[in-house]
Amino acid sequence: MCCATIYATDDMTAIAILGEYTATFAPHVATTAAIEHARMRLHAKVDAEWISTAAVDERLFERFDAVWIAPGSPYKDLELTLWAIQYARERGVPCFGTCGGFQHMVLEYARNVLGFRDAQHAEYDPYASRLFVTELACSLAGREMRLSFVAGSRVAAIYGALEATEAYYCNFGVNPEHVPLLAAGPLRITGSDAEGEVRVIELPGHPFFLGTLFVPQTRSTPEVPHPLVTAFVDAAVRARR
Repeated sequence: MCCATIYATDDMTAIAILGEYTATFAPHVATTAAIEHARMRLHAKVDAEWISTAAVDERLFERFDAVWIAPGSPYKDLELTLWAIQYARERGVPCFGTCGGFQHMVLEYARNVLGFRDAQHAEYDPYASRLFVTELACSLAGREMRLSFVAGSRVAAIYGALEATEAYYCNFGVNPEHVPLLAAGPLRITGSDAEGEVRVIELPGHPFFLGTLFVPQTRSTPEVPHPLVTAFVDAAVRARR
């Protein structure tokens, strides 16, 4: 377990970072740091705590105001991770997913909104019959790529731009065969790369339900907190209020 900042006050906003924390994994270290950068920018009282997916239970949302589904899959408990995402989506709890978190948000949506109960992630079962998340033809780990955002989307509003360059650490992404199915429901695909591959998803009307295949936290600094992380932390603070 790792905490970003702890305040002994009742008005503290609590953020759960779901994942298997590894101190030597750069995106994990960057996740904690980026929340602290956003906290300082917002002058907010925030406690960010890493929670193993195996430790998720029904009390999670009694303790926390928002949840960040972190990079670093496969997780110890897939089903509990999907339960947490579903709860946040249905109950209006701010939910942010990056890299592996993005992938699991896609999987939860495919199962519980689109109705494909057999939807699967190739990292858990590469031979499943309905893979919504598959291995990328070319690994994006360690690469930076240019992105385009949909005009009028939340992500475009957060960046204040229709383009950005971001870093990746992933080897899995949305199965291109299932993109039309993914786009058929209320979830919006609002960011893509130069080849048109899905890189950002968001749920309109939700306080904050947004996933990115890239890892914005790695580009955050104390001087320039990442806008996506800041927007998420702000949504968590507002949920607490």
